[in-house]
Amino acid sequence: MKLTVRQIDTAKPKEKPYKLSDGGGLYLEVTTNGSRYWRLKYRYAGKEKRLAFGVYPEVSLAQAREKRDAAKKLLSVGSDPGEVKKAEKIAQKLNYENTFEAIAREWHQLRADRWSLRYRDEIIDTFEKDIFPYIGKRPIVEIKPMELLETLRRMEKRGALEKMRKVRQRCGEVFRHAIVTGRAEYNPAPDLATALATPKKTHFPFLTAEELPHFLRDLAGYTGSVITKTATQIIMLTG
Repeated sequence: MKLTVRQIDTAKPKEKPYKLSDGGGLYLEVTTNGSRYWRLKYRYAGKEKRLAFGVYPEVSLAQAREKRDAAKKLLSVGSDPGEVKKAEKIAQKLNYENTFEAIAREWHQLRADRWSLRYRDEIIDTFEKDIFPYIGKRPIVEIKPMELLETLRRMEKRGALEKMRKVRQRCGEVFRHAIVTGRAEYNPAPDLATALATPKKTHFPFLTAEELPHFLRDLAGYTGSVITKTATQIIMLTG
């Protein structure tokens, strides 16, 4: 007899774990603390096996049945659903390890002890706010120049040009790390420099030829800090 949602919701814990069967090998295991776990009992190559489908109600009755039916299809073509699930988990792990975000965090961790705490936080905060939301989940080997360019242009549009310049350089370092660890073949970051706006250079005030004699006289008569006076003279001599 198939289960109903009401049966599941009203199932109470007992002194020992017990099962509520839904048919086709699918059952709900109710533990002594009231937790409810979906399981599938099946046979493969003459051996009885179990497959976990998750916790109720996070995995609903309908979803558990879908998982059971999918497992039965795998069995019908000679595949072990338990081994298929393991392979999928390994593939997911490998896929994540090859994403831009995973490699960026790996690069950041490897270099973290060379930087101050403030600088470390600044780098990862910028990645988390301006880069990861757009290309973080992408396999780094698949990221094209235009994709990175569009991501950086979001910073350009809001006028954060100096920040954009720095994060482009950091992205380049992440790509280089991916290349030397065999997870990428090309670094698009350096080539994007000419496609992005550059921060305006700050020109500091300077003395004209007419003002210089007056400045030298004032400096000679300066009675303040000896260090300041000496440093100014050295700068003038060495540039």
